[in-house]
Amino acid sequence: MKALFLTNEYPPHVYGGAGIHVEYLSRELSRLMEMDVRCFGTQRARSPRLRVTGFPVLREIYAGCPSLLKSPLQSFERCVRFAARDTDADIVHCHTWYTHLGGILIKNCYGIPLVITTHSLEPLRPWKREQLGRGYDMSSWVEKQALESADALIAVSGSMKQDLLRLFDVESRRIHVIHNGIDPDEFRKCDPSPVIRRYGIRSPNVLFVGRITRQKGIRHLLNAIPSIDPRLQIVLCASSPDTPEIARETRAAIQKMNRGRNNIVWINEMVDKKTLIQLYSASTVFCCPSIYEPFGIINLEAMSCEVPVVASAVGGICEVVQPGKTGLLVKMAQHKTSPFEPVNPAGFSRDLASAINRVALTPGLAVRMGKAGRARVLDHFSWAAIAKRTHSLYHDLLRR
Repeated sequence: MKALFLTNEYPPHVYGGAGIHVEYLSRELSRLMEMDVRCFGTQRARSPRLRVTGFPVLREIYAGCPSLLKSPLQSFERCVRFAARDTDADIVHCHTWYTHLGGILIKNCYGIPLVITTHSLEPLRPWKREQLGRGYDMSSWVEKQALESADALIAVSGSMKQDLLRLFDVESRRIHVIHNGIDPDEFRKCDPSPVIRRYGIRSPNVLFVGRITRQKGIRHLLNAIPSIDPRLQIVLCASSPDTPEIARETRAAIQKMNRGRNNIVWINEMVDKKTLIQLYSASTVFCCPSIYEPFGIINLEAMSCEVPVVASAVGGICEVVQPGKTGLLVKMAQHKTSPFEPVNPAGFSRDLASAINRVALTPGLAVRMGKAGRARVLDHFSWAAIAKRTHSLYHDLLRR
């Protein structure tokens, strides 16, 4: 049996949870079967059971393209090239809407089953219109066509399965919940001295890691800073803003907050994995203030490095973080008309600060929660187990 993965992200070009998922799952699946990965970029790699082929964008044909439409149109163009490359795979498996057109084409052109892992859903990310303009209508359209025609859907959480049933015309029997995972041998507590020296990090502190987007809720953490105990250093590993507007907002907010505090460390870059693990190892508590998170693999990374998590009680996060054991969850009452904004943003920020203060400053609590988080990762979230479940799903599809 052979599977074909279609993905936007693949190492070394990884900027989000979907890219991390594809990297580790393809590696683990290649221990069980042949894997062909087609991705956006210039990557080239081949091992006995894993072949990776990058498809760079043909930039010359987009010279006159409106900027907000480039992302979806470039994605569709590469999806056609994915399908034009002959395949001998038995299954095509798509990750994120960027590759869904390719999945539809390959399913129909080559007569093989289509599997889609739903890392997020376009109807639940309305802020993407800031980034894509009318391109958001295109991404939403292709997602709907692909999800409703797929032979199997993998939801990364039970919450995601409910969203699929609510928003799309799909049958429950076609949806399979398979959580994301982590490599606990790689993500483990280490000597943080290099990042402590490089960035001037000191304890106790609270760490944020993520892209500067509406989804990741960084503005709610920034608004929480006046209520965070002044003994706690704020470490923000935040970069890659979705739009120039949110970049300006974030920079202005950090500068404003730092005037009266002077203990905010802003790491405005995408750090490598080694540095990231050192940042986790240097932190007292990790904060994930996302307003939408189908799973939240970032929380697994922190837990695997023995860091307690304070996070929004949204989506799949509630299936990862055990409140009172591995961290604390902060409820966010949501608007009915604007479901991804808190009814009371100031109150949500204050609650975040209160939870951070409690975990970081209660003697022994952060250490106990950190060790419990590591144990939970080892028990429930290994990539080997996730690969076996995915491999079994492929077998079931082909038998039918």
